[in-house]
Amino acid sequence: MFDFSAQLKQRFTALQSRAEFFSLRYVQQTSQHLSVRKNVAEPPHLSRDEGAMLTVRINGVEAYAATNDVSQRGLQTALEKAEQHALHLAPHALLDLRDQPVSSSRADYLSPNLSDVFPSLSECYQLLGAESAAVPADKRLVSWQVSLGLENVEQIYLNSAGAEIRQAQRYVYPGMSVTAYDGQDSQTRSLGRDNFGQQGGAEVIANCGLIGAAAQVADQALQLIMAPNTPSGPRDLLLTPDQMILQIHESIGHPLELDRILGDERNYAGTSFVKASDFGSLQYGSELLNVTFNPDIPEQLASYAYDDDGTPANKEFLIREGLLIRPLGGALSQYRSGMEGVANSRACSWNRPPIDRMANLNIEPGDQSLAQLIGGIEHGILMSTNRSWSIDDARNKFQFGCEWGQLIENGELKGVVKNPNYRAISAHFWRNLSAVGDASTFEVLGTPNCGKGEPNQVVRVGHASPACVFSRVDVFGGDA
Repeated sequence: MFDFSAQLKQRFTALQSRAEFFSLRYVQQTSQHLSVRKNVAEPPHLSRDEGAMLTVRINGVEAYAATNDVSQRGLQTALEKAEQHALHLAPHALLDLRDQPVSSSRADYLSPNLSDVFPSLSECYQLLGAESAAVPADKRLVSWQVSLGLENVEQIYLNSAGAEIRQAQRYVYPGMSVTAYDGQDSQTRSLGRDNFGQQGGAEVIANCGLIGAAAQVADQALQLIMAPNTPSGPRDLLLTPDQMILQIHESIGHPLELDRILGDERNYAGTSFVKASDFGSLQYGSELLNVTFNPDIPEQLASYAYDDDGTPANKEFLIREGLLIRPLGGALSQYRSGMEGVANSRACSWNRPPIDRMANLNIEPGDQSLAQLIGGIEHGILMSTNRSWSIDDARNKFQFGCEWGQLIENGELKGVVKNPNYRAISAHFWRNLSAVGDASTFEVLGTPNCGKGEPNQVVRVGHASPACVFSRVDVFGGDA
């Protein structure tokens, strides 16, 4: 790893610039996606990408240019383009960044077990094929797929203040889905896929529970087509971690992005119901709600030592005992607003600038086991695994649908129901948080496909959460 590091550093040192500050962010990424559908191996999707972003600061004006030509000449050309942009922008600049601090850190960061050899393409296909073949023979099981995504990313950040930050990371995405059809209705049950991603090696496949899961996933798909529709009306709602990750993502993560609060995303990804004046005063949720930006869980999808501006990443509480205290704002947004944020300036690749993004956004565990959570509900429903979502531009009013539902009556799990959905308003929903699961219910999950920005950027986001209970939520079935 970092085979290009010494050569890149030599080329960076040789760059000529009139800027008072300049930086280089180099990214190399390889990826593969493998799939077996109904016992037939599909062709692998393989890709490789490499390039660098050059950023300059001239008289307090910052600009950038990207290139996939990482030769000495290519880097110098991109640097000069960035300088030209900065000079052209000067008469229209809204900010003077001369006093904005820059990084001088030197460090390496590696994913867990990165030195372990990952299984070959052939071995991966054998694993996926075996799990596909384990789906039971039942004419009602009309489609199934087992998949495995793998990404390897090396990133090197250098700047004229002496920073040298190298990060090498491997991301693994196992998944499986089974669809059942009885002639009138179809239902899909899945494991992993967009709900499960971690950094690491082959152990991630086992951690997901993919190996040996085919029979159970298929059985749950069959249960769903035979199940009654979810009843409508207010119920206590128990969300398992694989649904909590979407709830956190959409109704906490996006609303707390500081550039969105400052208005940057309003014409594309929307605004936020949160105002800058709410920090330190808004009771976002009940006293049971504790939300952290946490880059310190090694296997979590968006763990890192430094963000893409070179800011060191540390665990910070965004919401403590329900009180909103800190936004998801990187160095630039902090400088603009005068507010404390976190190290979450992130770019999806070498050809995009860093912007405020979620990274690892987690709910801290509470003190109740799953049995205790269920036992405390008289009239409720358990929901797992997102299958649909809708939320307004301010990230406030939402409606989410899940794959799996089970009624809860008098503290006991009852029958399975299909098409479970719920709707609420973010500003009220989190204040109705009535119970939080303990560490035994806590799962480290994540998604590879959070989109934001113009031009669009799709980044990896980690969410870890326990199971949680919300009081008197509007629940409804597929025909409501």
